[in-house]
Amino acid sequence: QVEMVESGGGSVTAGGSLRLSCTGFQGFNRNLPMGWFRQAPGKEREGVAAVTRDGTTNYADSVKGRFTISKDRDKNTLYLQMHSLRPEDTAMYYCAADADWHGGASLFPGPYDYWGQGTQVTVSS
Repeated sequence: QVEMVESGGGSVTAGGSLRLSCTGFQGFNRNLPMGWFRQAPGKEREGVAAVTRDGTTNYADSVKGRFTISKDRDKNTLYLQMHSLRPEDTAMYYCAADADWHGGASLFPGPYDYWGQGTQVTVSS
C-alpha cells in the first residue's frame, strides 16, 4: 500500500512526449523533497529526476534536457514532463517523497520514504 498515485503513462513512439502526474500525498503541501524513479524488468530502480524544498532540481544524465520535474502545491500534484522519448526510457515510473525536509534531491532510492504504485511508460522505435 502506498500514499501516492501516479498517472499519465502510456505507449508512444520514439520522439514522442508524455506527462506523468503524482497526487494524493500530504507531503506536497509540506513541500517535501520529491522524486521520480523508474524500473525496467530485471533492472534495479533508478532515479530520473528530483526536486528539493527550495526548487533545486537534479536529473539523471540520461534524461537531462528531455525531462522536467515540477510541483503544483495548490493542486497537490507532482509532474514529470517527458519529451523526445527513447525506447530505453521504457519502464514503470514511480513518484516518491522524502520525509526528511532537508533532503537534497537524491536520485538514489534509499532516502525516500513514500512511494506510488507506478505508471507504465512504453516507447517503441
